[in-house]
Amino acid sequence: MLGLLESIAIVVRETAFRSNKDPLATENLDLMDADRGSIVTADDGVPLAVREVGPCDAETTVIFVHGYCLRMSSWHFQRRALEQQWGSTVRMVFYDQRGHGRSGVPSPESCTIGQLGLDLDAVIRSVVPKGRIVLVGHSMGGMSILSMARQRSDVLRQRVIGAVLISTTAAGLAQSGVGRSLQNPAVDAFRLAVRTSPGFVQFGRGAVRALISPILRAASYGTRVSPRLVAFSQSMIDDTSVVTIVNFLETLELHDESEALLEFENIPVSVVCGDEDWIIPFASSEALARALPRSETVRVRQGGHLVQLEFPEQVNGAIQRLVARATEAAGKKRRWGVV
Repeated sequence: MLGLLESIAIVVRETAFRSNKDPLATENLDLMDADRGSIVTADDGVPLAVREVGPCDAETTVIFVHGYCLRMSSWHFQRRALEQQWGSTVRMVFYDQRGHGRSGVPSPESCTIGQLGLDLDAVIRSVVPKGRIVLVGHSMGGMSILSMARQRSDVLRQRVIGAVLISTTAAGLAQSGVGRSLQNPAVDAFRLAVRTSPGFVQFGRGAVRALISPILRAASYGTRVSPRLVAFSQSMIDDTSVVTIVNFLETLELHDESEALLEFENIPVSVVCGDEDWIIPFASSEALARALPRSETVRVRQGGHLVQLEFPEQVNGAIQRLVARATEAAGKKRRWGVV
């Protein structure tokens, strides 16, 4: 039945495109700009831009962590739909990762998955000092969650009741399609220049962007999507500094947060991935789910890497189910006096 509904949705969307009707023509993609905003200072001084929706005293807060070359607005469809679903019962927190969106420019040395985990911890300490937490991460955001879990296992055990890991992996991307594509002498030379000769960086910006941007764009979607949506996601890639793009490549290729999976032994997790994602192949998500004993796997048919934008209804459903499952489990623990 689910497969039939997915097929119908794709047919309807294709029909709209053939009739030159963009279903997102009137969509307000800047919705988050009106949400409550604040700045969290990371441990090394980098300012992190934060937005919130929902009451500050909500019993449960869902924190959304975006991916590489994106920004918090990549969660637009989740922010819009889940506010309608949850109302005042759940608070949502979004933030821009360092070097992305409206957050500050980091040093090259701090562009690591390890530091992103500490940034997430800083957001929790500053914005969500109490209450139950569900973590939702896409791509590099999922890696950030695993990094935080490894470094701050006390926070995970005491505060986090569930997680949704979307299009992500516990280990590096070196052997994936995008990892091999980005193993390029021009990228390596630019990365060296960023660290050793920053004055010469401007000369290589155009060449590196011309190499990287088409790869990320091609991997974004598995189906034909709204032209406005394509422009929206492309603007996020284009707005990300080439220096940031290159500085994070090494940590994306080589990181390994497999140790963190042990921390999720008693935490409900939903693993979501499109089966047309060649940045994080679906087989990698299956392997991730096998290592998480309380996980469910959501396979999004024909979904590319930006599955939360391409098939928002399915991703929203996975988040809603996980939050319901996690809050129910947390309620049982409270009744039983289990901490």
